[in-house]
Amino acid sequence: MVNKNRARLRRARKIRGKIARLGAMRLSVHRTPRHFYAQIFDPSGDQVLACASTLDAALRKKLKTSGNRDAAIAVGKMLAKNALAAGIDRVAFDRSGYLYHGRLQAFADAAREHGLKF
Repeated sequence: MVNKNRARLRRARKIRGKIARLGAMRLSVHRTPRHFYAQIFDPSGDQVLACASTLDAALRKKLKTSGNRDAAIAVGKMLAKNALAAGIDRVAFDRSGYLYHGRLQAFADAAREHGLKF
């Protein structure tokens, strides 16, 4: 029997391998039942160029709860704003092996609407 997390990590390895071959900046996400995190890494993966999460003070004041689609949309907007301020407009989307639906899809749509291309 396959463990859900093991399967997710296997998918994540495949995705990260493809992105590494592209040599693109990587938009990586992590989600927990309570929070949502997103970071943009440089092509080597050594440096974080922009980040946003539901733990940011500005978002914590606005959000009623931090583990739902509305929170993911707010993180997407904030990350797009931070990335554009850092001069980043094109990234490769590393969904970390998570299936593309729900909060992840809401995050991606919000980031695209606010100027990120992936």
